[in-house]
Amino acid sequence: MIIEASVKNIRISAEKVKLVVDQIKKMPPQKAIQILNFVNKSSSPVLKKVIASALANAKNNHGISEGDLIFKEILVGNGPMFKRFRPVSRGRAHHILKRTSNIKIVLESKAGETKVSKAPSTKEVSKVDGKGKIKTFSSHPERSEGTIKQNKKEKGAVSGAKS
Repeated sequence: MIIEASVKNIRISAEKVKLVVDQIKKMPPQKAIQILNFVNKSSSPVLKKVIASALANAKNNHGISEGDLIFKEILVGNGPMFKRFRPVSRGRAHHILKRTSNIKIVLESKAGETKVSKAPSTKEVSKVDGKGKIKTFSSHPERSEGTIKQNKKEKGAVSGAKS
């Protein structure tokens, strides 16, 4: 089971976030949160919140206990840059790039798949049309339209009624 949590446009450069991620990427998520309490970097509170969000997603949405999770990947990428200018001598300006970053945490269960994936269920509805025939509509969640099927008894009854 894969669980994801992400945060975008953090006002910290990706290089600074990667320094902290390198310290925690081999740890279990619970221990990483404890270590981040003592890391004296500006990105540690943000990483702590994202990891806690991923753990909460696993617990509340998928019913997986926090002890059964490991980091599959921690992605840190560049976000949009705020461009500012600083005036310098001779009427010129130097660029200032205020960098942002995007963080994505992907967790997976140690045991692999915890829930058995089930086949898509079909919903069947029976209707009686004006001629007294029973039609069964079977709808499939991946298809936009339902299919019509008739029972074997109805086919025999219909053919027997004509003769």
